[in-house]
Amino acid sequence: MTSTPEARDLDTDPVGTDTVDDAGRTKRVLLAKPRGYCAGVDRAVITVEKALETYGPPVYVRKEIVHNRHVVDTLTERGVIFVDKTDEVPEGALVVFSAHGVSPAVHQEAEERNLRTIDATCPLVTKVHKEVNRFARDDYDILLIGHEGHEEVEGTAGEAPERVQLVDKPEDVDKVEVRDPNKVVWLSQTTLSVDETMERVDQLTEKFPTLQAPPSDDICYATSNRQQAVKVMAPQCDLVIVVGSQNSSNSKRLVEVALQAGASASHLIDYASQIEDSWLEGVTTVGVTSGASVPDVLVLQVLDHLAERGWGDVEEVTTANEKVTFALPRELRKDLDENASPKSVR
Repeated sequence: MTSTPEARDLDTDPVGTDTVDDAGRTKRVLLAKPRGYCAGVDRAVITVEKALETYGPPVYVRKEIVHNRHVVDTLTERGVIFVDKTDEVPEGALVVFSAHGVSPAVHQEAEERNLRTIDATCPLVTKVHKEVNRFARDDYDILLIGHEGHEEVEGTAGEAPERVQLVDKPEDVDKVEVRDPNKVVWLSQTTLSVDETMERVDQLTEKFPTLQAPPSDDICYATSNRQQAVKVMAPQCDLVIVVGSQNSSNSKRLVEVALQAGASASHLIDYASQIEDSWLEGVTTVGVTSGASVPDVLVLQVLDHLAERGWGDVEEVTTANEKVTFALPRELRKDLDENASPKSVR
């Protein structure tokens, strides 16, 4: 665990003094905005915190509540037990389903074990689940663009496994077989690269010219916004540092987007201590952003680390202002004491 620095207002507080490199250029940091927690992650983390406060530990969580090492470690210290499978939860205990969503089969397993459940699935993931059900009822073949093995994909495909085919890599397109080319629709994992997803859609459309699109965009607003901020920032950057965990799909996509948009180099880190001094050699402009499951405290630590090494001039690059919020799961709301305020890892 790393220490928690005091938050600062980047609009009013100087982060450090301007420093120039050997060529006389000012060293600077471009800080992407928006970055960090999205509404679905915020909701999921608060859900677990409120469950701890309301019911007391242990609180079981199936899979990681969100894909971030710091969040998982912090909640573990407070009494959360993370499990991979539903049958690892003692009968009758409380279990929270993660923001990535679960299949109907998992809900059935929980019911059979008489578990008390709180479903913290992101509402935008739930939207995709409903789309799967709708198109399956209408007897469509559903081509789900996503990463094999990702928890969100497993939950989404599990809504109608007999109708869903996963399309991950370019070569997967050739393997797709459908019953009626006029009744095919594509849906997607919410945390993908927008550009890569559309490449896959173009491939599928070549094969199935009447391929239908989802009724509304499946890639979540936060994923799109964070990628757009990086696209604007990256061409000016010698290095882009993305704060996020290795199992975070949207964080890994930010590294890819940074490189594709013109950054000379980009690296994914959990903590500031993982920044290697060699990355900074010959660098004037450093871009900093974070995935949608990353608390901003970790970004502030990166800024402190860079300021100590001469990159004290921080400029926010703002491409969108997010105001989306989601209500807590209904299973939890009815039992909450609204006056309680647990310590947060947000």
